[in-house]
Amino acid sequence: MYDGGKIIVGLIIFVGLVTFPILYNMGKPAAMPELKLNTPEIQQLQEKHCVESKEYMRANHMQLLNDWRDWAVRDGKRVYVNSEGKHFTISLQDTCMHCHSNKKEFCDRCHTYANVKPYCWSCHLAPKEKET
Repeated sequence: MYDGGKIIVGLIIFVGLVTFPILYNMGKPAAMPELKLNTPEIQQLQEKHCVESKEYMRANHMQLLNDWRDWAVRDGKRVYVNSEGKHFTISLQDTCMHCHSNKKEFCDRCHTYANVKPYCWSCHLAPKEKET
């Protein structure tokens, strides 16, 4: 093996180049996005509360939306009773997007940060955002 040294050096350089981006960014978290909750709809509300608490929604909103889909489409259930006993219409567009009408500033920022691609808009119409 006459060129063994060159091959080993080439492999070391290749492995170094391939792993450099991973090693360089290790331990450097991306900055969490700032959510824009100051939509005109939210500003007009007397009581500013979501379907559930902020902590619950941050952790479980996708599961809640999946449950709502199953209840509405499969079971015909159209009313959700939250942990405080308040009633809400089960509707992504009329309940959630009524207040969170700034999809690009609210939904998309977090989903991009978390690198998730929700499939909500494969069935639902994406909301038309108002120019502010």
